Amino acid sequence: MNHQETAKKIVEGVGGKSNINSVYHCVTRLRFELKDNAKADKGALERLDKVMGTNIAGEQYQVIIGNDVSKVFDALTEQHPDLKEKKDAPTEGASSKNVISRLFEFIASVFAPILPAVAGAGLLKGFIALFVSLGWATAGTDTYRIISAIGDSVFYFLPMLIAFSAARKFNANPYVAAAVSMTLMAPDIGALLSSGNPVSFLGVPVVSVSYASSVIPILLSIWLLSYVEKGFNRIIPASLKLLLVPLFSLLVVVPITMIAIGPLGTLIGNGLSGGINWLLSEGGLLAGLLLGGGMALIVMTGMHYALVPVILSNLANLGFDKFLPLTYISNMGQAGATAGVFIRAKDKKLKSLALSTSITALMGVTEPAMYGINMRYKKPFVAGMIGSAAGGGFALMFGVNAYVLAGNGGLPGIPAFIGPTFGYALGGLAIAFVVSLVASVIMGIKEDAVAPLEGEQGKAAEGQAVSESSASSVTAVEEEHYELHDETVGSPVNGKIIPLNEVNDPTFGEEMMGKGIGFVPANGELVSPVNGKIMNVFKTKHAIVIRSEQGAELLIHIGINTVKLRGQFFEAYVQTGDVVRAGDKLLSFELDKIAEQYDITSVMVVTNTAEYESIQALKLGEVAAAQPVLKVKTTSNS
Repeated sequence: MNHQETAKKIVEGVGGKSNINSVYHCVTRLRFELKDNAKADKGALERLDKVMGTNIAGEQYQVIIGNDVSKVFDALTEQHPDLKEKKDAPTEGASSKNVISRLFEFIASVFAPILPAVAGAGLLKGFIALFVSLGWATAGTDTYRIISAIGDSVFYFLPMLIAFSAARKFNANPYVAAAVSMTLMAPDIGALLSSGNPVSFLGVPVVSVSYASSVIPILLSIWLLSYVEKGFNRIIPASLKLLLVPLFSLLVVVPITMIAIGPLGTLIGNGLSGGINWLLSEGGLLAGLLLGGGMALIVMTGMHYALVPVILSNLANLGFDKFLPLTYISNMGQAGATAGVFIRAKDKKLKSLALSTSITALMGVTEPAMYGINMRYKKPFVAGMIGSAAGGGFALMFGVNAYVLAGNGGLPGIPAFIGPTFGYALGGLAIAFVVSLVASVIMGIKEDAVAPLEGEQGKAAEGQAVSESSASSVTAVEEEHYELHDETVGSPVNGKIIPLNEVNDPTFGEEMMGKGIGFVPANGELVSPVNGKIMNVFKTKHAIVIRSEQGAELLIHIGINTVKLRGQFFEAYVQTGDVVRAGDKLLSFELDKIAEQYDITSVMVVTNTAEYESIQALKLGEVAAAQPVLKVKTTSNS
């Protein structure tokens, strides 16, 4: 089935064109806003050979395609051009869904940028505890105290990180927001509030609250700041804004926070944390069975983002958290279920896919296993939930804790459990994996359950080539034969090169799309890093794919989640099929305007990484456009 046919079937599968409010795509998924999600035929969609799975996040119906998503999107909008910009009024019930969806997205966008710092500090705390228990380090020494301070300080000063990140989301001045948090955590304020004596501001009583390691109070405070700043910006003359807006904002926001918002936020935070912690502590086996078994569904809907503040608050104030172990256990369950498919399946291609996705799930990346195998065949997904329920019940029955946020929900993140309940944590993970594997093997799968739709039954089971129309330049480029050679790839920007694992997007940071580099542009100009041909210019202009003359396929993606801009602030100077030379201008973008809404950190990855022996970054730090930054080496020169 070619892309045109796939697009036609997808439109039919989501309920027809009349059921579509709008559609756009990211790196792997078509994202539909449908008038009625119930009209979508999940089974028909998932039987399409180019569809890995479907998912509903908030009100958004997602069709997971993979690397070909842009080509399917192009075919879809070619058939229905008005869908490129179509936006109907929301349907009945959409408002409440939008509120929940926006809440989850807000929490995720605030906490995602700070998680690397929290995860790094958390792992350090885990390792230093392990080293002390093994006798490799001694508590109380100068070295121990310095390392402990590195781990503890991130949690103690967590409000500062949250303030800066939240300000970017609320469109407040992040530096004024940081100043608000610094004032609340100033030593003199801490001493004043903890003195035991009555404290007042202009005669109004101030409640004694500790802001160290707090989460909810600072979020509410920066929300207030965003409105206060806007108000003063409207009434203060432009020539005085630089001085007076920050001055008056601080004088208004800090006292109101100390008088009202701080106590209210602390009450909300303590109530939320207390209720969840009570359930996890007192619910025991039953809570573990329910939450462990349902964790995959919770993650799929995005509801887990709402618990991020609670998790961070628990780690900072209690030193442990009971919810995090359930996310690890769920991942082990999905990995075990996919391993069961590997054992049970007869088709060699399916066995190979099941094995590889099971391994990636063990490493903490569950999407390929969940959407590519388990949900596609249904029974393995149920098996994964059964195993996760068993592991979750065991974990909560024995009070398993996570003591740090490791930043990975798989085997690499096991140091998060180092502590008194470490053995029980390993037991819960093992139970989830083994029970899911056994359940998956027993339940089995119907390998023909995801057979292609009509017209495709005659296609050979193993990799028979399907000829496609060469109507588009993308297809024409795809069908060219090429050879791989060693080569050096230049920088596409002036700016700063960073390791790929520092990019706050797991699709890129965990090398799911291939190896490469991250970069922070210094200006809004992107140039070609190689001599080659343009494979694809995304309709939203935020990303471009180039195949070099030596065979490297490079995806260059500007910013995180900038697909949501739908081309605003971007301009493309090349088209699909164009031949370019290294240094030729490809894209321009309004860096400052994009940075106001999104993380501008960008990536360049080699999407055909598997065809190379090694891909090595040659340079990190400041770089000029066209300077060598990547070395790709083939197994043998063709």
